[in-house]
Amino acid sequence: MNLSTGDWAIVLVLLAMMVGMVLFSKNLVKSVSDFLATGRTGGRYIISMFHGTAALGAITVVGALEQNFNAGFNSRWWEMPTAVILVGISVTGWVVYRFRQTKALTMAQFFEIRYSRTFRIFAGFLAFFSGLFNMVIFPSVSARFFIYFCGIPEVGMVGAFSGTFILVTAVMVLIPLYFIFTGGHIAVMFTDFIQGVFVNIVFVVIVILLLFKIDWAHITTAITSAEAGKSLVNPFDASKVQDFNPWFFFIGMFGLIYTKLSWQGNSSFNIAAKSAHEARMADVLTNWRLVPQWGLFLVFVPIVAYTLFNHADFKAVADSINATLSTAGTAAQQSQLRVPMALNYLLPVGIKGAFVAIMLAAAITCHNTYMHSWGSIFIQDCIMPLRKKAFEPKEHLKYLKLSILGVGITIFVLSIIFQPKDLVFLFLNISGAIFVGGSGAVIIGGLYWKRGTTAAAWAAMITGALTASLNILLNKIIPDFPINGQWGWFLAMVAATIVYVVVSLLTPRPKIILDQMLHRGVYADKIEVKPEDAQPVKGWKVLGTTKEFTKGDKIIYIVTMGWTAMWVLVFFTGTIYNFFIEKITNPQWMHFWKIYTYIFLAASIVVTIWFTIGGIKNLREMISALRHNIRDHGDSGYVDKKEKE
Repeated sequence: MNLSTGDWAIVLVLLAMMVGMVLFSKNLVKSVSDFLATGRTGGRYIISMFHGTAALGAITVVGALEQNFNAGFNSRWWEMPTAVILVGISVTGWVVYRFRQTKALTMAQFFEIRYSRTFRIFAGFLAFFSGLFNMVIFPSVSARFFIYFCGIPEVGMVGAFSGTFILVTAVMVLIPLYFIFTGGHIAVMFTDFIQGVFVNIVFVVIVILLLFKIDWAHITTAITSAEAGKSLVNPFDASKVQDFNPWFFFIGMFGLIYTKLSWQGNSSFNIAAKSAHEARMADVLTNWRLVPQWGLFLVFVPIVAYTLFNHADFKAVADSINATLSTAGTAAQQSQLRVPMALNYLLPVGIKGAFVAIMLAAAITCHNTYMHSWGSIFIQDCIMPLRKKAFEPKEHLKYLKLSILGVGITIFVLSIIFQPKDLVFLFLNISGAIFVGGSGAVIIGGLYWKRGTTAAAWAAMITGALTASLNILLNKIIPDFPINGQWGWFLAMVAATIVYVVVSLLTPRPKIILDQMLHRGVYADKIEVKPEDAQPVKGWKVLGTTKEFTKGDKIIYIVTMGWTAMWVLVFFTGTIYNFFIEKITNPQWMHFWKIYTYIFLAASIVVTIWFTIGGIKNLREMISALRHNIRDHGDSGYVDKKEKE
């Protein structure tokens, strides 16, 4: 075992806190809407934190550490202009605001409202199978991390499979299942909140510790020694970096716009906000929530790990870690464990336990979020639309739980059997593209373009799925196939968009009233929003504030815009200077990245305190609302054909 008794005690304390919150949530579940979407009671901070923690599973941490071990600081350079896109999406409420206005419980329910019931069923099945395929590596990647990081001993073999691997993988599935069965989405929200608070604290503490443990001189020597074309500090000298080169990040920028709300793994959070404005503000706050995680920890830690593996002073340590990794299976599996095993060496007693605790929390919260989503989608969008009437509430909850159980059993079995050879993020992108490759065009067209037709939705979704599936197949049968998962995803998005526009223009105009679908204008919900605030905002005004913005909202908006503008200015100034004035040298780049690290560390401390206070306030408000709100048991996601007509 690599963990001390004190380390294990920290892990058990955090797990006990999560179990306690789950048990507390049990009596708050009083309707299908509660089980699926926390009764739509989420405030901005808690929704923002939940979006982050649901996406930050153990597999995501492993994948991001793997990516940045290969890409170095360069990943952050190319992601700087991404901030413009993120803020633009946030302040305009791109997709998020309008989707929340529809009051749909799932994306496929919106597809039925906007297109047709048969398309909803098709999209539901496609999302379900794409998500299930995407998730099959979640438990195994997480289990492998815990086995090697914690040094869990082998207990024997079950056929050709490790007994320890099977047991730990089972734990990765059973604990989330228990949480979901006990408190539904409320339990998911509560456990995600605990992870969200502690993950930022632990991430900041680890970065501070590593800054003292590995000095900047060692880091500079190690990461500036990379060969030409594979620099980890100079983004303009990284064209030969395999998979995670500048094109990887440019495609990601396009994907941010195209796939907003397309991925259904956290679909329940998309409709859990108590209003459309709170959903938009949660998206604005996401720009800050990303700072401690994606802006600091997941960038700096791989740099330190790279130093450990490539500096002569740490050769003995690197050799020892490599010897352990040689027993970890395939090259892809060893790649996933490289940075975590470096942390295993670097972290002291107590901090190591805290890191394992948040990784366990990350695995649990990510898995329960995804299992809840895929199980719910199967019932809500594959089975329920086939019925002539809605489920009774108790019957509905029973089938939702059975579906989620089925998802858990399936991913457990497949996670043991299926071991992909791709890097984690490349596999996740292309497997997810089976659905999101086409759904982006369908969602954006359905929410913003009254000319979009049902025939176009069918054509775009099929095109995206076939393009992504073909890429998966060709990568399996052709050695060194030149189109990796990221490019396959991009091709699927572009093809689906073209098909959606062309088919819409070639088919009859649909009979759709967008204001009615979005409950705005004369169709506004007088309880949720004032009639004068329900008018659609057009033109450049979408970039400004509306009557829904309070004074505090405007301050957050201005500060967010200022922070983003600063880094975008840095990006364009550096790019122009490098190309038109003078090539920036490696020592200059290292000085810049040192300043960057300390700025993000300071910002991370502020964000951690800010979001913890805001999240606790939102959590109290949510609990109060769940205790006192009157439930609408007809709010189950069922669309009555007569009502639609």
